[in-house]
Amino acid sequence: MATTGLPESTSSDLSRVTESLQMLAPRWNVWVLMTLAEMPLRYREIKSALPWLPDGQLHPKLGKLADAGLVERTEFEPQTVLYGLSVRGRELLPVLGVIAAWGSKHLEKETVLDPATGHRVPKPVPRAQDIEDTVALIAPRQATPILWALRIRGASSAKALAATAMPERHLTNVYQPLNRLAEDCLVTKDRQGNAELTAAGRALTPVYQALSAWAAGRPLAQATSHPVWAPNPAQPLGGPAMWATTQPRTPAVPTTPARSTWKPGDLFSHTTPARSTGVVPIGGRTR
Repeated sequence: MATTGLPESTSSDLSRVTESLQMLAPRWNVWVLMTLAEMPLRYREIKSALPWLPDGQLHPKLGKLADAGLVERTEFEPQTVLYGLSVRGRELLPVLGVIAAWGSKHLEKETVLDPATGHRVPKPVPRAQDIEDTVALIAPRQATPILWALRIRGASSAKALAATAMPERHLTNVYQPLNRLAEDCLVTKDRQGNAELTAAGRALTPVYQALSAWAAGRPLAQATSHPVWAPNPAQPLGGPAMWATTQPRTPAVPTTPARSTWKPGDLFSHTTPARSTGVVPIGGRTR
């Protein structure tokens, strides 16, 4: 477990969440999981659904997902092998729906010309891609610990964040992940270098709630009880002495996990996200 300056229970929870993100982070992992969402498939059927993924990548990827406990391999006879989601893999599907909802709303979309209206509209993006791109923002090393530290501390200096998120590493190690989070619009920095979560960063609340519940084996219905990402955070974790130098928290935002109407097969569909004019697009991968 990575060492942090957070209370032990929070640090353990954070470690489980970051490990869960590492399972999803490798490219095409989400696509493979969603290919198996409806029923177990033979290898050739998976290959047919993901034709751009060569055998040299697909076969070891299935093996690693099986090692992670998300996929099961069932051999009926030498020529009949089925791959399907494990119980834990199926329990992950609602969590992927929450991640997809955040990505659909907040990830930057390329615009294309609508031939019917003549206006430029967001280019449709498969929901599986929304999930993969969202995970790419928060899975890199130290990204999630920094976001959690900002959620707890509110506006903080780089020095304070380093002490909280990575106390065993040199202060300078905080700047690269912090700058990346700022480039991705999850964090904003003032002229003095103090950082705090943006509205989009705070909107990750249901994502982290859902990931935490799944990682701990709790029902998703209990996700809103998360101590860090609760709807109305109480006293900062660790008590007033531990956080005596913190500034006031950023305003809380609604944190009820997003209820998505998608079905597993829908993650391959192209949807045009509804975007309000008040949403600041997030950077990230080029679509």
